[in-house]
Amino acid sequence: MHEPPSASPAASPRRPSRALIVLFRAPTHLYQHGWGWVFGHRFLQLTHAGRRSGRTYTTVLEVISFDASTGEATVLSGFGAGADWLRNIQANGRAEITMGRASFPATYRLVPIDEAMAVFADYERRNRFAAPVVRLVLSWMLGWRYDGSGSARRRAAEQLPSVAFRPS
Repeated sequence: MHEPPSASPAASPRRPSRALIVLFRAPTHLYQHGWGWVFGHRFLQLTHAGRRSGRTYTTVLEVISFDASTGEATVLSGFGAGADWLRNIQANGRAEITMGRASFPATYRLVPIDEAMAVFADYERRNRFAAPVVRLVLSWMLGWRYDGSGSARRRAAEQLPSVAFRPS
């Protein structure tokens, strides 16, 4: 029988196939053509500078939590702590966000594990009809079966950092 993937929080998330990359990049194409506003607060476009090259990059990320009173949007680093966009903002601290029809410079913070778990739980509650798909995608990204339990949520939050952006 096959050994299960590493259970350690530091396990590297899987990289998507070409087909999934095309699917995941669909929101990027809409943002590039001025249609990002159709997502409202569901997605945001992060503009960041490369940590070595200094080049400007954009990354579209799903918003898993949005607080309208503060403008804070929380996203999940689906490729873990090694995601280029995350490493770039950690290296230079600069981020610009486009969400809905607004663009603004933003500050960011890494969301503590307990808070990330609560954000995950709320996201799952708000998207309960999509929960089977969300669990399937998370399982694939994590490399182990995500079942939505508290222990799985903690393990996922440890493996996939959550980042909150707020207008600066």
